[in-house]
Amino acid sequence: MRGGPRVLGIVLAGGEGKRLSPLTADRAKPAVPFGGQYRLIDFVLSNLVNAEIRQIAVLTQYKSHSLDRHITTTWRMSQLLGNYVTPVPAQQRLGPRWYTGSADAIFQSLNLIYDERPEIVVVFGADHVYRMDPGQMVDQHLQTGAGVTIAGLRVPRREATEFGVIDSDADGKVRGFLEKPADPPGLPDSPEESFASMGNYVFTTDALLEALRTDAEDPASAHDMGGSIMPMLSSAGDAWVYDFSTNIVPGATERDHGYWRDVGTIDAYYDAHMDLVSVTPVFNLYNDRWPIFTLPPQLPPAKFVLGGRAEESMVSAGAIIGGGSVHNSVVSPGVRVERGARVEDSVLMDGVHIGEGAYVRRAILDKNVVVPPWARIGVDTVADKQHYHVSEGGVAVLGKGARAIV
Repeated sequence: MRGGPRVLGIVLAGGEGKRLSPLTADRAKPAVPFGGQYRLIDFVLSNLVNAEIRQIAVLTQYKSHSLDRHITTTWRMSQLLGNYVTPVPAQQRLGPRWYTGSADAIFQSLNLIYDERPEIVVVFGADHVYRMDPGQMVDQHLQTGAGVTIAGLRVPRREATEFGVIDSDADGKVRGFLEKPADPPGLPDSPEESFASMGNYVFTTDALLEALRTDAEDPASAHDMGGSIMPMLSSAGDAWVYDFSTNIVPGATERDHGYWRDVGTIDAYYDAHMDLVSVTPVFNLYNDRWPIFTLPPQLPPAKFVLGGRAEESMVSAGAIIGGGSVHNSVVSPGVRVERGARVEDSVLMDGVHIGEGAYVRRAILDKNVVVPPWARIGVDTVADKQHYHVSEGGVAVLGKGARAIV
């Protein structure tokens, strides 16, 4: 950050993402494609880079090949200026064991902090869809002198039972950190709202190191940032909350200001895609003042032939709509939609082929899925459940390379 303290970014990208199966059958959750040409990790990396936090380590663990490849081929920073985004696999520096939790992941990677000698360490999650200027959170952290600042999202109190909840006073000092409480505390200025933790933290380096060392010596700890480190620092009176609703991102509209989605389930992932395609999108990917970066594929523009059309949809490069129709959907690079086929309310990933006369609705089709001519997906939920994964919300999901049943 220009003129400010030395900041190191750490992105926690080691989760399995079981609830996103089958999309995570052979890839890490942060590597799951999103919005046609992006990966989930592109959102947190873009937020950090836009805020001039450009020394970033991404801690990986499970099924990390596609994630590592995406980071190394896409996120190339200026070496001349000392900037980098680098994947860091589990190194087993403290013995032959994997990470036992998110706090343990950082503890096993303390060499990253010792090497960079930052004054501030920003620790963010890797699998949320949002825009945020982390620099504003760092500014508040420096003003309060906190050991840790926790990003808080205002949610209805009745829904906060599904989150880690931040109990703070009127000044923002954290009194407690509660994991999925049955009776979440309300906010001083809004009793029917609670602060849900976004999984984004700003630490003073010394406070982080001391907390990690203390946690590592506790055999009863889960070694988790939210479940272990945050309650510890909250009890010590060294934690403050950052109200995400106060974050101002250049180019944001009133409609998408404060947008944040945890896409940890199939239905949440599907709903976040549907947020993209409305005429006035709930989340606007077209904000060029705070861009979401990625490396687009080297493909020709999308093509519409033989009367093919797309309405209320996003269509990526290399797609060919050849006589079929696409409605309210996200179409990724290299997709083919043949004559007479119809796609509605769906997410088609790279290389999907929709055959002649096929009908696909309320579906997520992973990379290289083939839908044969005249097949039907999303029309009969009972039949779909016999052959495909169907979410609680009724979204049919076909995993990578699958072939639909005719």
